[in-house]
Amino acid sequence: MSRSWGARLSSAAYGAMIYVVGGLCLVFMVAPVFVALAMSFTSGMTLKFPPPALSLQWYERLIDPVYSEQVHLSAWNSLKIAVLTVAVSAIFAVPASYGMTRIRARLANSLEPLLLAPLVLPSLVFGIALLITASLLHIPPSVPLVVAGHVVVFGPLMFRTTASVAVRLDPSLEEASSLMGASRLATFRRVVLPLLAPGVLAGVFLVFVQSIDNVSMTLFLAPPGTTVLPLRMYAMLEQQLDPRIAAISGVLVILSLLALLGVQKLAPLLGDKM
Repeated sequence: MSRSWGARLSSAAYGAMIYVVGGLCLVFMVAPVFVALAMSFTSGMTLKFPPPALSLQWYERLIDPVYSEQVHLSAWNSLKIAVLTVAVSAIFAVPASYGMTRIRARLANSLEPLLLAPLVLPSLVFGIALLITASLLHIPPSVPLVVAGHVVVFGPLMFRTTASVAVRLDPSLEEASSLMGASRLATFRRVVLPLLAPGVLAGVFLVFVQSIDNVSMTLFLAPPGTTVLPLRMYAMLEQQLDPRIAAISGVLVILSLLALLGVQKLAPLLGDKM
C-alpha cells in the first residue's frame, strides 16, 4: 500500500512539475506577443505598457500612403523577396525530397546532411561569405542575389517538411498510374504532387516567415537603396520610439496566425485524399 501511495505521489509531483514548467515556458513565449499587441493600440505618442487608453490611430497612420510611404515600400520589398524565395525553394526542394525517397537508402543518408547543412550555418556568416564570393565573381548586390541566399539557407526547411511526407507515399499508386498509360511527368503532377501538398504547404509557411523576417543576408546582399521591413523597423527604433513599430508587429502577428490556421485547415483536407 505504501508503495502504491508513494508511486501516486511521485506521479502527481512529476505531473505538477511538468504543468508548472510548461505553463511558465508558454507564458514566457506568448506574453511578449500580447504586450506588443496591447501597445499597438495605445493612444499615447510613445510606446508604453499598459497603454494610457486604447486607440487605432497608429494603425491609421500605418496604412496612410503618405505618412508611411517608406514602410509600405519596405514591406513590398520584403514581400517580393519572400514570395520569390518560396517559389524558387519549391522548384528545387520538392523534386529533391521526392527523389531522395526513390534512391538507395545509403546514398540518401549520405546526401541528406549535405542538403540540410545550411540550416546549421548562421545566416550572418553565410551572408558575408556570399557577399565575398559575389564580389570575387564581379556580381553586384541585387534582389536576385538576396533571393539566392534565402533559398540556400531556408530552402532546406521546405525539403525537410516535404521529405517527411514523401517517405510515406505508397509506390503502388505511381505504378498504377503508369499502368494506366500516364507518363512520369503526368504521374508526378497528378498523383505525387497532390499527395505531397501538406508537406509543401508547411514548407511554404516556414520559408516565407524566415525570409520575410531575415535581416543579416538582406543587409549584405541587397542593392543600395533597397530597404526591407525589418531594417526599416530598426531605423524607426534608432530615430525615435515610433509606436507604428508595434502596429507593424500587430499586423505581422495577425497575418502569421491567419496563415498558420490556413495551413492547418488545408493540410488535413489534402491529407484525406491520400
